[in-house]
Amino acid sequence: MIGDIILQLSVRSIRVHFLRSVLAALGIVIGVVAIAAMGMMGANMTLSITERLSATANILTVTADTGGGGGGGPVFIGQGSSSDEDTISDAEYRDIEKVAGKYGLVYPLYQSSDTIYIGDDRGRATIYGMDPEDIPGVLTVGDGAYPKTTSEVLIGPNLADRYDLSVGNRLTIGDEDEAQQKVRVVGILEERGMSFDLNSDNAIIAIEKLYTGLYGGEGRYDQVNIVLDDLKYVNETKDAIDGQLNKKEDVVSIRDSSRMLSTVTSTLGTMTTFVMSIAGISLVVAAVSIFNVMLMSVTERIREIGILRSIGTQRDEILRMFIYEAAILGFVGAAIGAVCSLAIGYLVVLAMVGSTEYFFAWASISYIPMAMAVGIGVCLFSGVYPAWKASNLDPIEALRAE
Repeated sequence: MIGDIILQLSVRSIRVHFLRSVLAALGIVIGVVAIAAMGMMGANMTLSITERLSATANILTVTADTGGGGGGGPVFIGQGSSSDEDTISDAEYRDIEKVAGKYGLVYPLYQSSDTIYIGDDRGRATIYGMDPEDIPGVLTVGDGAYPKTTSEVLIGPNLADRYDLSVGNRLTIGDEDEAQQKVRVVGILEERGMSFDLNSDNAIIAIEKLYTGLYGGEGRYDQVNIVLDDLKYVNETKDAIDGQLNKKEDVVSIRDSSRMLSTVTSTLGTMTTFVMSIAGISLVVAAVSIFNVMLMSVTERIREIGILRSIGTQRDEILRMFIYEAAILGFVGAAIGAVCSLAIGYLVVLAMVGSTEYFFAWASISYIPMAMAVGIGVCLFSGVYPAWKASNLDPIEALRAE
């Protein structure tokens, strides 16, 4: 029964100082919303990028070893700037195909960056050269057909949107003072998203005869990609290539995209934690506010505490009375913050990530109860000292207080 009375006294105190209590709880609301919204944004970004990159996690990229430690991935080069040391020879490609072909599709890739002209518009794009037989196994055409001659190319969807290109349009590859080639767009690729092997969304895909006709370097590939049939073959394939080409010295570097995926995910997780830490500053402000409110409450109620102690109320009951006040403020603020987090978090994710596909996934929505727990914990922590101070007041001195 006494417990109910203590709780009622706590509720009464909050009602008497309603505005002050609302302002204190508002700090908790803001803190919970900030932490939950930032956490959900980071989780949705991580899930979205992981989903996209997981589709290409079974890809190994092999490039010439340049002594930089390996694993750096493909390098964008300018027209005519590559050397034999920067490329993979046809013989080396055949060796890679011999040992890795049983694990999946192996294909070589030429790569450059060059000026393009579309009517009066001038721009720049990545140019890939591929064996026409490899293109259908790697890339999917969304509109049109695959190129068959040296006057036909595929273009990425983003490049098509940027220059308003469609199937049948013509463009020119190359600077005016260098070799140029007029080509016709025969197909527009489906969007592929971020990828570790080739970024086709903003690129031009040509057959290798067109590429080598423009830039030379026939049989000198910028990279060789292996699309594994199963992710479990990653280590076996890497060991096989190492054993074949890197026996005496490092000839090639092998990049495992699954490891890159782990690196990206870890980096995003670190960024999310950092942003949440900044958002958590609002809870520190809320803690100071609640601490101040509770101390004021103790000061204003010294005489009331003296009366309660004189009629037999124990110290631990006085302590609980003030802890209850802090807990009520925390629970109410956290509950309102949780409701607001759903709406505000949804808008933040939509604005920053561009998609709410994973908003209700547990990895995302779990930040709401976590933020609530932090908010309630902050309130209870802030109320401990004022409650202890109240419970240790001398009853006689408290009764004398005006």
